[in-house]
Amino acid sequence: MSKKRRSILSVPFKLATAFTLIGLLFSYLAPYIHPSTIPSLPFFGLSYPIFLGLTFLWLVIWSIFRSRWAIFCLLTLLIGGKLHFRNFSLMASDSELPAAEGLKVLSYNVRLFDLFNPSFEDALNARNEIFQFIDDEQPDVLCLQEFYRQDKPTRFEVMDSLNGIMQTKDYHERSAHKRRTRENYGIAMFSKYPMIARGDVMFETQGVKDFNYCIFADIVKGTDTFRVYNVHLQSIRLHTDPHIEGEEVQTYGSKKGAIAVYRKLRGAFEKRASQARRVVEHLQTSPYPVVVCGDFNDTPMSYTYNQFQLRLLDAFRGSGLGLGGTYVGRLPAGRIDYLFYSPQLRAAHFQIQKHTRSDHRAVSCVFYKAQP
Repeated sequence: MSKKRRSILSVPFKLATAFTLIGLLFSYLAPYIHPSTIPSLPFFGLSYPIFLGLTFLWLVIWSIFRSRWAIFCLLTLLIGGKLHFRNFSLMASDSELPAAEGLKVLSYNVRLFDLFNPSFEDALNARNEIFQFIDDEQPDVLCLQEFYRQDKPTRFEVMDSLNGIMQTKDYHERSAHKRRTRENYGIAMFSKYPMIARGDVMFETQGVKDFNYCIFADIVKGTDTFRVYNVHLQSIRLHTDPHIEGEEVQTYGSKKGAIAVYRKLRGAFEKRASQARRVVEHLQTSPYPVVVCGDFNDTPMSYTYNQFQLRLLDAFRGSGLGLGGTYVGRLPAGRIDYLFYSPQLRAAHFQIQKHTRSDHRAVSCVFYKAQP
């Protein structure tokens, strides 16, 4: 192949490389700029794993051809610095700390215990498997998102089983109540130890249609007091728009469907940013060390994550191992469930559930008061 022909063929590859590097650079900005300032920027943060993988691929290709474009790829990777370490951890759990001496917190989005499974028997089996998992884990504090219960009488019993498993001292819930069916949808917290105070962080949009809440409780174990927050930040809720679900997507065409998805995602990014700000402002007033857990519905390369990371520590990064993916639904969201904690605490025995009957994996960690 002639030198001229090789040069012509390399132009598309250089353009593709440039596009990849620009996309990766934009993803670095996503955690620092509010989603309402540049609405498209959070999408680059969401696409960070794709841009990162492509950059490594281009680095290998251009290195083989000994091109200066390999240097451009390497420099772009280095600019990311510590941001890359948000997405994986090489820190094995500190097993020297006895788990019984700390406060074990387990967070789990249970997807309504699979209530809406077409087979009621399968729904009961999923619920029972979730109960068995919680019983095996025996957390001190259990935080559930997408929590469901029905006032008695009910065919889908929840409360008696969870109270029995947790040997509950105290309980806290925020939910939307449907009077006609006596059903409750929201989040809940169970504790084996006394809650000396409890409350809510109110979001601007929450109610019957938005089951996104934040609750907290001050929990006393021995001589230590912890404030535990259970959060479920804004869901994308694509299913609420009939134009972008199932067969109706095909009816309206891919262009309308893509626009509707974009608007849903953009709105969710902005709402989560506002909700995160409210939670962070509240936790800064806590008289006790805090643990913030739940379903944040955002990746480590997001503005939402960054609001917590600036003030708290990520238990996965300090005590986990690997990539830490927690979402197993249809969208490739990766790690969106977190356990954050105050610098005054220590974290150990971090775990991510291996098998789940929800679209999320449970996460758990043991927290200790750091020695002065």
